[in-house]
Amino acid sequence: MKKSQILMIVGSLLLLPLFVLPLWNISLEAPQYPTALGIDIYITKMADHNEGDIQNINILNHYVGMQKLPEKMKEFELFPIVIIVMTILGVIFGFIGNKKLFLTWFVLIGILGCIGMYDFYLWEYDYGHNLNPKAAIKFPGTAYQPPLIGTKEILNFKAHSYPMSGGYIMFIGIFMTLGAYFVARKENSG
Repeated sequence: MKKSQILMIVGSLLLLPLFVLPLWNISLEAPQYPTALGIDIYITKMADHNEGDIQNINILNHYVGMQKLPEKMKEFELFPIVIIVMTILGVIFGFIGNKKLFLTWFVLIGILGCIGMYDFYLWEYDYGHNLNPKAAIKFPGTAYQPPLIGTKEILNFKAHSYPMSGGYIMFIGIFMTLGAYFVARKENSG
């Protein structure tokens, strides 16, 4: 088996840790919370970063009219299927050993990733803007949308949104598959 094929197969398999490791984290820092409140986002669920975080975030959100964090989302059913299909496809392409298939896989996962990030943005937008008009506390003109990636001030909170271990491993795997394409080009030219 050629080095490019191994890179393609291993890179594709590095999507599988997403089933046990968090993909993303959103955390909220504020003076009244010595330990930041956080939500770890997996491909199948949202979970507390520290015990009780989601409950505390839901309580805070209630006062300003935000929705509760969802326990079920269509994405939590769809993302695992996408990850399994892309992993299997990547392994098959790796065994076939065709550099064009390696590049096709990379482009496809890139498109799916962009769609996923856009979907995440839309969810954040709705979550931060679709407020209950009967909320106990109102700040006219204020939206509570967390950043897609990075840090943002929201009232007296600093909201952070960054990848976690599963996300970093996934990115490494995806770029390994791009590396497989370039290694395959060298292998075929030599």
